[in-house]
Amino acid sequence: MKTYPLQSMTMAQAQQQQFRLVDIICRHFPGADFLSQGDLGLVPDLHQPRMTRRIEAVIAEFFSAEAAAFVNGAGTGALRAGLAALVSPNATLLVHNAPIYPTTKVSIEQMGIHIVRADFNHTEHIVTAIRQYQPEACLVQHTRQQMSDRYSLQDVIDTLNQHHIPSLVDDNYAAMKTAQIGCEYGAALSTFSCFKLLGPQGVGLVVGKQAAIDNLRHSMYSGGCQIQGYQAMEALRGMVFTPVTHAVQAEVNNELVTRLNQGELSQVKQAFLANAQSKILLVEFHRPIAESVLTASHALGALPYPVGAESKFEIPPLFYRISGTFRQTDPTLEQHMIRINPNRSGADTVMRILQESCRLKC
Repeated sequence: MKTYPLQSMTMAQAQQQQFRLVDIICRHFPGADFLSQGDLGLVPDLHQPRMTRRIEAVIAEFFSAEAAAFVNGAGTGALRAGLAALVSPNATLLVHNAPIYPTTKVSIEQMGIHIVRADFNHTEHIVTAIRQYQPEACLVQHTRQQMSDRYSLQDVIDTLNQHHIPSLVDDNYAAMKTAQIGCEYGAALSTFSCFKLLGPQGVGLVVGKQAAIDNLRHSMYSGGCQIQGYQAMEALRGMVFTPVTHAVQAEVNNELVTRLNQGELSQVKQAFLANAQSKILLVEFHRPIAESVLTASHALGALPYPVGAESKFEIPPLFYRISGTFRQTDPTLEQHMIRINPNRSGADTVMRILQESCRLKC
């Protein structure tokens, strides 16, 4: 089985991301200003908490963007707000020829948006679709929607920009894991969840062009729509620690792939990495023991299901069934394969749980 996972940042790159973010914070928060939980309410002229706006400026600068806005609803809310800022109701939206993430599909349906598809793995197919359908915008998922996906986000965005098609990038599971996100490649907007960046529940981010962010703010004018200062501060604190944390996780994943493919566990046929949605370890067994291994692993301390896919609450490794997309590709995989996310654990912990689970149930 061939997969094309996204390239994770190295530890050195992740450290530089952390250092750069902290340097920007220092420039925006002199003295003891950062030692605060932030304000509440609708400050005149800003119509949002002052601390929230200051932190949005930090994040915009970090991602080399014109503007940034916090929104309610985590990643789903960010995507919904981004769609509303870029696309008119009943407009035509270009998407990749692959299953759309379920919550995103709901937002598209609620706006009455018409979907047209192209295979993003071939930029010439994108050009053909643009000429044929003249879409108002394009939605691009940074991480993989199916195992065979291998498109370069940069190439897709460049092609769209050449034909003056604004792009909305779903950067969930890629932000602060990969070297750059959509808006840094020239997309109109990037969207992602702060919950997946060690931040608070229910807070999303939209980063990109000033005009689109202004449209977004206009549609979220009420006080109840605002992210309060303490929420923005918690999101920023989480983002500081995210790059290095995820770089450690990437190193653990690489070690696990090497050890398993070298035959450390005789029950394992092969192991490889894939983005589904987060970057995970897929373990295929020689025999149909996946369900038994999962049951045993949970008794040994592995998490049985995700909370927010790498949220601040997920510390032990996750041992979980393979995704619905993978099951559709090959139904036999359901009993032969599991997915593992090390989360904050080391390779030895994952190997111990996997080995004992195989011994108990095999």
